Amino acid sequence: MNIPKLSTYELVFPHPNDANEDGILAWGGDLNPSRLLRAYQNGIFPWYGANDPIIWWSPDPRLIMEIDDFKLSRSLKKSMKKFTYAFDTNFTEVMRKCATTPREGQNGTWIQEDIIEAYSVLHGMGMAHSVEAYQNDQLVGGLYGVVVGKVFCGESMFSHKSDASKAAYAVLIKHLKEWGYSFVDCQVPTEHLKSLGAKEVARDYFLNRLYEVRMDTLEHLWKIDQLLIDK
Repeated sequence: MNIPKLSTYELVFPHPNDANEDGILAWGGDLNPSRLLRAYQNGIFPWYGANDPIIWWSPDPRLIMEIDDFKLSRSLKKSMKKFTYAFDTNFTEVMRKCATTPREGQNGTWIQEDIIEAYSVLHGMGMAHSVEAYQNDQLVGGLYGVVVGKVFCGESMFSHKSDASKAAYAVLIKHLKEWGYSFVDCQVPTEHLKSLGAKEVARDYFLNRLYEVRMDTLEHLWKIDQLLIDK
């Protein structure tokens, strides 16, 4: 299959169902906010290495987390008391820690400086958000993602203390449920997220769900200076 190259001058993507069997839809283009938001509104996201061009993905199957399917184990509930939490107080640092935290079986990171810069712009626009876990005033875990209507598109997470990222994720799920979100887009299947309740679905099913709620706006729900959770 010949993978199409995006034009820098047009914000046009192929249909998400045109991705190849690996989930690659297109390459090239840029990371300007308009292109990124159009990508997410159509279930497309960038993911590429340091020496690669920008590669755009639309995988099949897709991993999603239904809000009510999250598995809060007794041990995680206990671990959550070790941390305090905040939304959107340290977005870029969360991204940097996601980029630099070593991961088993991975060499390097896809979160390059151009990705950090682009998503920090989305954060400034109120479209990208972080959830942070602190211990003794130190940032020890967290995650970030992009909001599309009533869907939270998770990008990456990190943990420097046991269960810190899982605890931040549990806090996110709790508030997404309160705020009326539909589901979390976890993008590609991982055993870690499956263990928390995420499931694989067909791309068509994912896209239909996304299209139903992508234009709903919940931006007022994210205007939070700092949120601390009682121990």
